[in-house]
Amino acid sequence: MSLGKELKINRLLQQWPTNAVYLTSWLAEKGYSDQLLHRYKKSNWITSVGIGAIIKSGDKATLEGAVFALQQQAGKDVHPGGKTALGLLGKAHYLEFSSSIYTLFGAKKEKLPGWFSKYDWKIKVNYFPTSFLPEELGLVEQEMGGFSIKISGTARALMECMYMAPKNQDLLECYELMEGLNNLRPKVVQQLLENCTSVKVKRLFLYMATKTGHSWNAYLDVSKIDLGSGKRQLAEDGVYVPQYKITVPKILENDELKTPGKPVVKCAAGGCKRKVLCLARRDRHQFVCAQHAPFVRGY
Repeated sequence: MSLGKELKINRLLQQWPTNAVYLTSWLAEKGYSDQLLHRYKKSNWITSVGIGAIIKSGDKATLEGAVFALQQQAGKDVHPGGKTALGLLGKAHYLEFSSSIYTLFGAKKEKLPGWFSKYDWKIKVNYFPTSFLPEELGLVEQEMGGFSIKISGTARALMECMYMAPKNQDLLECYELMEGLNNLRPKVVQQLLENCTSVKVKRLFLYMATKTGHSWNAYLDVSKIDLGSGKRQLAEDGVYVPQYKITVPKILENDELKTPGKPVVKCAAGGCKRKVLCLARRDRHQFVCAQHAPFVRGY
């Protein structure tokens, strides 16, 4: 190999973030031809993860590394959302997360490329192409160690959970998530709700925000939020909430969430008046709500 080509591969490998996927089409624009990449592959410097996508040999292709390629190189609006985003943000550590599902959202009619869909990520990927929220609104930049990707911020991620409910996301868990998010920024929430096109999401979000009694809810201007017309049924044989014209599970509206054989009690955290809907054991007789569970030693 000539000195020039050796310097070229060295420069590429040095600038390549660990576990990040690179697209061959993007590299071609940088002067790396298919023939040159083929030589790199034969020399075991790079490894294919599908047609048109590669990683450094020795690296592990990660979903975050793949999203990096989709966002930074392919110009797609695909991003981690829902509970996946909340997990990356460290906002829902007190809930039992399903480690077998990774949730992505993208723009309406935006498809995932073949290399992404066919690769074995060792985890189920749920993808929702939708325009119920503007593409860039409510996203945040998240460092992933060597590179960064855009993911849903806390408020947007919560609305994405509600968008998936009740078919692909449990409504009761949506409430437990809402219960633990007592520091949302009203300005961000207001902007998201005003631009949201899903009547279901807006009504459900406001219903749960009101029910939890978070202080930020008082700063929302509901008069500027279009809540649509007609009723929405989100649960069979549920309870109708006239204020928001939605039917929700009885267990949610009547505060009946509890573990088998245990009564509904008040949160044991000092000064908290919430009933314990998401029971988190503190000792044999005391329980704390989802909001205070992260602060209990040993939980």
